Amino acid sequence: MAMRSLISERVSCRSSVLGARWMSSWWRNVEPAAKDPILGVTEAFLADPSPDKVNVGVGAYRDDNGKPVVLECVREAERRIAGTANMEYLPMGGSVKMVEETLKLAYGDNSEFIKDKRIAAVQSLSGTGACRLFADFQNRFHPDSQIYIPVPTWSNHHNIWRDAHVTQRTFHYYHPGTKGLDFAALMDDIKNAPNGSFFLLHACAHNPTGVDPSEEQWKEISYQIKAKGHFPFFDMAYQGFASGDPERDAKAIRIFLKDGHLLGLAQSYAKNMGLYGQRVGCLSVLCEDEKQAVAVKSQLQQLARPMYSNPPVHGALIVSTILGDAELKKLWLKEVQIASLECELRFEKTSRNWDHPYHGNT
Repeated sequence: MAMRSLISERVSCRSSVLGARWMSSWWRNVEPAAKDPILGVTEAFLADPSPDKVNVGVGAYRDDNGKPVVLECVREAERRIAGTANMEYLPMGGSVKMVEETLKLAYGDNSEFIKDKRIAAVQSLSGTGACRLFADFQNRFHPDSQIYIPVPTWSNHHNIWRDAHVTQRTFHYYHPGTKGLDFAALMDDIKNAPNGSFFLLHACAHNPTGVDPSEEQWKEISYQIKAKGHFPFFDMAYQGFASGDPERDAKAIRIFLKDGHLLGLAQSYAKNMGLYGQRVGCLSVLCEDEKQAVAVKSQLQQLARPMYSNPPVHGALIVSTILGDAELKKLWLKEVQIASLECELRFEKTSRNWDHPYHGNT
């Protein structure tokens, strides 16, 4: 009995040691992740004790002292909201009012697609969340598809579609020699892509180059994408902030709508309302009819449920308050026009040796 007890103790001790070794090695193979090329710069900025430091990472609207600018329309909206709203969960699809107003900005106040209820739309965690939600949607319902991404693009686009397990391809966009659009090569890539491919397009203020197609070039791009049966997905992070006019900045979307495309669209209020930290945006998918839109929206909500369940309420309240009030919306349009002009003038004063004028994080 004594020998049996001793053996039992030794076995138990050995098991405990092996178990401890096993548990201590669970994360031993984890290496530090590479710094994000945009947000990593901000981390370095915050850690730098120099009083003369300048943050050249995230593209955020600043005053002459380098301080964040909060638009007056946002301040007024917050004053109106204060003490009037509860903290209840939003539905999985987010704020209905915010989504309605957001769709009007992109598709038009009198859009037939909105009237016919052909758009499946949900509130998203800014533009990043909208892109990720769509990437997962693409993977779930077109698992063998691929997405063509412009060279260059916002660096996080690659991360988003990679982590959604969607095969990525690239297409020509920027020509370093001319510092303009490589239009001929872009069109060749659209023509040569397999029929029914997905194409990621920047609706305005291409990030990171700032180079956009002309209206006529957009029409040719639209024609060729439709001829090949491709699906266009637009990322519109700078509507209003690009030209100072939200209608003008939505021109590419309107051209594709006129040409009869079904399309996807990511919208963000990080830039054009300065709501960087509120993470408020919208994902919309134009469908064949209302029945299809209902089905697509239900699937988008189902994808959102295990990710974040439902989106935050405060940013959505700010947006819906501004866009839903004629005077506040007028003030916003004025402020975004001024902000756009100031950015344009500041850029004109700087050296042309900068690689890219835009460094955004939506």
